[in-house]
Amino acid sequence: MYSSAKKRKTTKKPSLKKKKTDLSPESTPNPSLPDDLLLSCFARVSRLYYPTLTLVSKSFRSLIASPELYQIPSSLGNTETCLYVCLEFDADINPRWFTLCQKPNPNITNDISTRKKKAKPCGYVLAAISARHSPRARCSGLVSIGSNIYNIGIGGPMDNEPSPSVSILDCRSHTWLEGPSMLVERNHPAANVVDGKIYVAGGNKDCDNSNWMEVFDPKMQAWELVSCPGAKIIGDYVYKSAAIDDKVYFFGSSKGLAYKTKEGRSVRVGWEMDDDWISFSYNVIGNVLYCYYDRMFKWYDSKVRVWRNLMGVKGLPRLPKYIARLADYGGKMAVMWDRKVPSSEDKNKTIWCAVIALERHNNDEEIWGTVEWYDAVLAVPESCRIQYALSATV
Repeated sequence: MYSSAKKRKTTKKPSLKKKKTDLSPESTPNPSLPDDLLLSCFARVSRLYYPTLTLVSKSFRSLIASPELYQIPSSLGNTETCLYVCLEFDADINPRWFTLCQKPNPNITNDISTRKKKAKPCGYVLAAISARHSPRARCSGLVSIGSNIYNIGIGGPMDNEPSPSVSILDCRSHTWLEGPSMLVERNHPAANVVDGKIYVAGGNKDCDNSNWMEVFDPKMQAWELVSCPGAKIIGDYVYKSAAIDDKVYFFGSSKGLAYKTKEGRSVRVGWEMDDDWISFSYNVIGNVLYCYYDRMFKWYDSKVRVWRNLMGVKGLPRLPKYIARLADYGGKMAVMWDRKVPSSEDKNKTIWCAVIALERHNNDEEIWGTVEWYDAVLAVPESCRIQYALSATV
């Protein structure tokens, strides 16, 4: 009798149905905290997690989108570098913008016997930003200063239509604003940032040395024409440009020019700089010009005027032979590329991202790169193209 009763007690299992609750993210109430306290908490969380937080509830989504949230980090002196990517889709005349964020990790196993939780490291993903009606964009006219991304010289629906227009993406609220118009209508001009000012050149067949270039001061919110002797050797179309060492370098079809911003004068540039500066696979990171070509990363030493190989980059998957987008990601190199999905009936491909830390060695004569991570960040149709990648500080 006693033994059978004891057996019944030991084999009886408590019912879990009464304790089980099923609350969807939308029905789960927020903690009983005032909005200003929640905003203060969100402001101390990396923006990499914001897209995930918006999935918690409608009120979280509203707070993440509120302008008040982005005023708090500024008052605390906290800033963060965020990577933005502009993608073009054939079905859309206007591009779509995405930002890099950290994705939630569902692969958490719970070992009941040891009571230990083991989680795989979280990966990264490109999340579409909320900004609607993004204007058309060309990589040569995209630059960033602080928390703003400037889209310069894109007018109507026609590619060859000159325009003085300037659109600004406020990366704090993810809204497009109309900026002060340029003094000259331009088509696909070259834009570069030096000392917090935007230098814009080319893009108009009627330009001469006096109006070939103009500069925008964000503090004054005004444009000013800049005299640039020798501009005619480049012509209206700037093939490629970059700003390093307080100079803006321009290359046309066969000639090079460097404008010295502090001295207000220009000088011709030899071909030793142009040899390995290929297509659009280049960018300036930490005042150094980097390029990617033939599955190799190189950097330009402006002191001795030679290209050198970036040392130590190991562990990356196989990249395309020529085209990869480079971006300054807080002093590190962000690399974007796409790769077709094997045996995909829908002709899809995947966009990949890698982050490489950069460090100088041997009295600055060598730069070494260390791959911090790489990940597949977005699945897209085969027709999608990576227009540009750049970062903003918010």
